[in-house]
Amino acid sequence: MNTLALDSYVVDVLMPDLVGHDHKPSAFLVYLYLLHQSRHGRHELITASLQTIATRTGLSKSSVQSAIRHLKRRGLLDASTQATVTAPVRRIMRPWIE
Repeated sequence: MNTLALDSYVVDVLMPDLVGHDHKPSAFLVYLYLLHQSRHGRHELITASLQTIATRTGLSKSSVQSAIRHLKRRGLLDASTQATVTAPVRRIMRPWIE
């Protein structure tokens, strides 16, 4: 079984901020999924389609799209990395580390 170690920042700050303040629990779920897919934080680039993220998180595809837009606005996903249907690559950001 794989495990995921989280920075305390993700649970202590990011979760209440995205879920409580921004009212975007879907953004938090998508971020957690992408963080896990980044091989436990060792790689920043993740290849995952909207449908894959939706299926794995239990969210609708439109909720995933909205969450990704929100994460880009918040600087948690790289807005300059454009995912396409043939290359669904996203770059996860950890601004509290850098």
